[in-house]
Amino acid sequence: MTDTLSALTSRLRAKDSLDLSLLWGLIALGVTGVIMIYSATRQPLLNAGYNPHYYLERQALFVVIGAVVMYLVSLIDYRRLEIVATPLYVCALFGLAGVFVLGQSALGAQRWYNLGFIQVQPSEFTVLIIILAVATYCQRRPDGLVMYDVLRILMMGGVPLVMIVMQPDLGTSIIIVMTVAAMMVVAGVPPRFMTFLAVVGSIAVVAAVYLKLLHKYQVDRFVSFFNQNSTDPLLQRLIYEVNNAKSAIGSGGLHGAGFFHGLQTVLGYVPEQRTDFIFTAIGEQLGFIGSAFIVTLLAFVAFRMFMIGKNAKDTMGRVLCIGVFIFFAFSCFENIGMTMGIMPVTGIPLPFLSYGGSAVLVFFSAGGLVLSVSRRTSS
Repeated sequence: MTDTLSALTSRLRAKDSLDLSLLWGLIALGVTGVIMIYSATRQPLLNAGYNPHYYLERQALFVVIGAVVMYLVSLIDYRRLEIVATPLYVCALFGLAGVFVLGQSALGAQRWYNLGFIQVQPSEFTVLIIILAVATYCQRRPDGLVMYDVLRILMMGGVPLVMIVMQPDLGTSIIIVMTVAAMMVVAGVPPRFMTFLAVVGSIAVVAAVYLKLLHKYQVDRFVSFFNQNSTDPLLQRLIYEVNNAKSAIGSGGLHGAGFFHGLQTVLGYVPEQRTDFIFTAIGEQLGFIGSAFIVTLLAFVAFRMFMIGKNAKDTMGRVLCIGVFIFFAFSCFENIGMTMGIMPVTGIPLPFLSYGGSAVLVFFSAGGLVLSVSRRTSS
C-alpha cells in the first residue's frame, strides 16, 4: 500500500513539474504554422485550379499527430530511453543508406522516402536520434569524457554526417555539426580541444571545396551569399530567389498586407514558400509587428528549452536539452536569416511553421523529450 501511494505521489509530482509554458508555446507554433501555410497557399492553389485546402488539411493532421506524439514522449522517463538509443541509431543508419536505393529524387537531391500520403526524410529524424545517442553516451560517463570518449562521439555523429552529405543535404549536415559540438561542450570537453576541432573542420570544408567533393550548386549557394551583387548569370538565379524573399518581407511594412494578401505570395514569386521560405509569407502578410511576435514566440520556446536543460538534475537531461535547444534555435536562425539574405540558403525548414510531416513530427518529438526532462527535474 505504501509503495502504491509513493508511486502515485511521484507521478503527480512529475505531472506538476511539467513546463506548461513550453507545452503551450510549442502548440501555439504548430497552430500558427497551419494558419500561415494555408494563408500562403490558398490563392496560388485557387489560381492553379486545385483544392485550396490541400495543404491546410495535411498540415493540420501533421500537427495533431505531432502534438499527440509530443505528449506521449513527455510521459516517458527520458532516462529509460537509454535502452532504445542504440537500436534507434542503427535504424537511422539503415534508413539513410536505404535512401540511395529506394529514395525519391527531387531538386537535385535524393533524401526522401515516398510513402504516398507523406514523404519521410530520414535525415531529419537522424538529428534527433544522434542527440539521444550522444546524451545517453555522456550519461554513462559520470566521471567525464576522456579522449577515447570524444573520438567515439565524433564517430557517432560523423558516420551519419557523411551519408547525409552524400544525399546531398548540406543544411542538415551543418545542424548535426553545430548540435554535436554544443553537446560536447556541455558534457565537459575542454574549450581548447573544441577549438582544435573547429580548425580541423574548417580545413576539411576548404579541402572539400577545392577537391570538388561538394556539388557545384552547393558551392554556388555560398558564393552567391558572399557576392549578392554578382553579375554572373549562374549566380543571379540564386540571388534572384533571395531578392524576391527580401522584397516580400520588406513589402509587408509595419502591419502587413493581411492574411491571403500580398503580391509576392499571391502570384507565387517566392520559390518553396510553404516550406523553406514560409517566413516571407509571414513578413509580407503580417508585417513587422506580426513577424516580431512570431520571432518572439520562437525565442521564448528556445529559452524554455535552454532553462530546462540548465536545471536538469543529471548529465543526460542537460546534454539532451541543450542538443534539442541548438537543433531548434539554429534551425530558426538559419531559416529566417536565409530569407533576409544574412545566411546562405541551405533548405533548413522553420520549426513548426514550414510545411512538412517529417519536420513537424521531429520537432514535436524533440519538444516531448525536453518536456520529459522538465517533468522529472524534481523527482
